[in-house]
Amino acid sequence: MKSLELFTGAGGLALGTHLAGFDHVGLLEWNHDACNTLRLNAAANALPGISHWQVEEADIKTVDFARFRGVELVAGGVPCQPFSIGGKHKGMDDSRDMFPDFVRAIRTLQPRAFIVENVKGLLRQSFRNYFSYIVLQLTHPDVGRKPKETWEDHLKRLEDFHTRGRFKGLNYNVVFRLLNAADFGVPQTRERVFIVGFRSDVGVDWHFPEPTHSEEALLRAQFTTGDYWTRHGIRKPKNLRTPGAGVLARAASEEMFPAAPWKTVRDAVSDLPKPSDSREHPQISNHRVNPGARAYVGHTGSFIDWPSKTLKAGVHGVPGGENMIAFSDGSVRYLTVREAARVQTFPDRWRFEGAWSEAMRQLGNAVPVELAGVVAKSVAEKLQSQRSSSTPPPAAEHTPTATQN
Repeated sequence: MKSLELFTGAGGLALGTHLAGFDHVGLLEWNHDACNTLRLNAAANALPGISHWQVEEADIKTVDFARFRGVELVAGGVPCQPFSIGGKHKGMDDSRDMFPDFVRAIRTLQPRAFIVENVKGLLRQSFRNYFSYIVLQLTHPDVGRKPKETWEDHLKRLEDFHTRGRFKGLNYNVVFRLLNAADFGVPQTRERVFIVGFRSDVGVDWHFPEPTHSEEALLRAQFTTGDYWTRHGIRKPKNLRTPGAGVLARAASEEMFPAAPWKTVRDAVSDLPKPSDSREHPQISNHRVNPGARAYVGHTGSFIDWPSKTLKAGVHGVPGGENMIAFSDGSVRYLTVREAARVQTFPDRWRFEGAWSEAMRQLGNAVPVELAGVVAKSVAEKLQSQRSSSTPPPAAEHTPTATQN
């Protein structure tokens, strides 16, 4: 199944959709170092079947999507800075808001399905109306924004069209959910909004995959059975903070929480060789220590025996110290790029171009590969099951109007 990746970054979502069975006809990204990362790995065929990837370094606003007609999936992690809690919170007034261009791609290409990923901040109260606007645009991409029409007036017109209930032309059945990557086997408590849509004529019923891992199961393995420490061949640290009795009582019931334990930073990195602070490791790429890490109030790092905090695109001085490991003896150090890649579930053969700060920025912006794969695989299975019965999209009821970006 052919697919197009927008806002590809370092390739987290692209790898997840690739592993789910989609074949990318194009990967669009504007950042030079991220494009170099993609090209380097495609040339090296870092994963089987990606050597033909066509990486295009371009401003998405200038792209004519018509040349990609025929794709069945459009996917993208739309830039999150306008809606990120760590950003300037300008949202729909931010020039980096690229949702209108994602909608333009859907309008032009009419794929059978799409996947969008973004930050939890998109669901904040201050962006609630704009989030409704995003969902309605994706539901009815043919009802385009008119020249000089404000987004608020366009929202009203979309609401009128949606409540009228006569949906001829191009329409999508759209659902969204806030997912925690840790619940799907990623060693990181990273909460992200996923928006998934299926073209209405495809006629599938679909729901988000069920979680496979749980916090309670990890607590049970650490404080009730001790399996976690046995598996790693270490003793439970004496200074490990014990959860409350009520939490432990709930966690003790395997019948109540049958899922696998959340994965921790130790689970992700313990089999890596000790990194050097002077040179790259000869066998493991991107595995060199960046010196200077220190802990202080509000900047304490990610505890090694718990899932990592959410990696962010910032580097030094990131609030909370998300780019540091905090060890049980109280010491801290920065994650190597390879360790951060493990936390984001990139394969070890995936190399990152650019200095440590640029590579960490790419990783902080990425979608965890395994989380992307879980969602994309579920979408792919539905599309494959309905492929033979799917019909071409009906003719549009409206003449699409130009979208203002």
